Amino acid sequence: MRARSAKAIVGAITAIGLLLTASGCGSTAQSDGDAQPKSDIRFYGSDGNMANSFGEALKDSPAVLAGMKGTTPLTPLSEDFKRRVKSIDSSLADFNYAGEAYDAVVVAALAAEAGKSVESSSIAKQLIGVTTGDNVCDTVAACLTAARSGKDFKYRGISLRRSGFTDAGEPSSAMYGVLNFGRNNTIDEAKTEFVGAGDEKNENKTAPPPASGGNKGGGKGPALKFGLLLPKTGALAFQGPPMFAAAKLAIKEINEAGGVLGQPVVVEEGDDGTNPDVAKTAVEKFINSGVHVIIGAGASGVSKAVIPRVVQAGKVMISPSATSDELTKFDDKGLFFRTSPPDMLQAKAIANIIMRDGHTKVAIVARDDTYGSGLAEGVRNDLTAAGIKANNMLILKYEAKDNYDPKADATKLFAPIAGQIKSFEATAILLVGFDESALVIKALVAAGIKEPSA
Repeated sequence: MRARSAKAIVGAITAIGLLLTASGCGSTAQSDGDAQPKSDIRFYGSDGNMANSFGEALKDSPAVLAGMKGTTPLTPLSEDFKRRVKSIDSSLADFNYAGEAYDAVVVAALAAEAGKSVESSSIAKQLIGVTTGDNVCDTVAACLTAARSGKDFKYRGISLRRSGFTDAGEPSSAMYGVLNFGRNNTIDEAKTEFVGAGDEKNENKTAPPPASGGNKGGGKGPALKFGLLLPKTGALAFQGPPMFAAAKLAIKEINEAGGVLGQPVVVEEGDDGTNPDVAKTAVEKFINSGVHVIIGAGASGVSKAVIPRVVQAGKVMISPSATSDELTKFDDKGLFFRTSPPDMLQAKAIANIIMRDGHTKVAIVARDDTYGSGLAEGVRNDLTAAGIKANNMLILKYEAKDNYDPKADATKLFAPIAGQIKSFEATAILLVGFDESALVIKALVAAGIKEPSA
């Protein structure tokens, strides 16, 4: 994928900076009475840990997350969409990346129908175009009808609501949720703010090529096959259920609308394991079984690890949740796309939240991988630009692992980090990680930095 232009980056950062100073859309913004005194220590998080399911790992400290703030790509979801997703999985506690997963499946199906072919190369050529036409359609059925008739259209679905893809195959604009944990270690939805990010002007306006597939006259063609490469196990397992459910909902609704090229769409599930080796095994299985489009992987580092093999096999890959800026520039031969926005925008959002709360001394604790290191450095750069001095920021990274031992790693990895933060006397502590962020918090509590029920 090609990199964004400098003008696009400046425009995106300016837009989110301005919007973060405004109150949320249909939400309750933080009042002055809720403002955290500068002397208090406050936790901050990112999309890897800002979820209700994350709080379940801290049941023994029922209010330790109270006041923790963070961001995640999140479009205000209608109750109807939530109901439809829960019809697939009634046990869902969160909807993080559900909209992005749903849209990833839909745009691939529309690209296949528009190009009159399920071949990956044809889908790749059409995929940006189905989000950037002139005539809006906002349901699967309406967009499939337009694609079948050869009419110009642009899909505006759940997360792809404000604008379509850039020429790099990622959203030109997006919505973020600024989330707050309450005293029961769950997200207090009444305090959620929604802010816009990016610039609609960066939407690619190049018309897609004419349909090149062999099914131009209609009728049944070969079945479009998806492979879901999402986390069932590993450090992001708690984030997987809403993505699986939403992707399967999209499959169901595409088939209810007549399928693609006269055939029902089929799907095969896989586990990316939040682990490159596990994901590579799943990718080989998908390739051997004739999958045309892979939805995933969940994590940026896992996506980066499998893209070369996916590209070699000539398959399309669309991640609903890989956000690393590094992926924008990755050499993917035009086959990797994502419905989640890059971390460049999330870093700015997090930095704005920390500055709004009046902090001047910040510690960032991040997993040492593509996601953690990239987002941590982005936040540091934005905090520096906002006026925080370099000697008032501390970045501490820990080894990125598939599984963490609560006892051994608490002593080896996280206790030393907690000791350094205590000596540094930061008032804002940003945690950039996955479910292991709970072990960081426990170490901070053990070091006396944060009261277990504060």
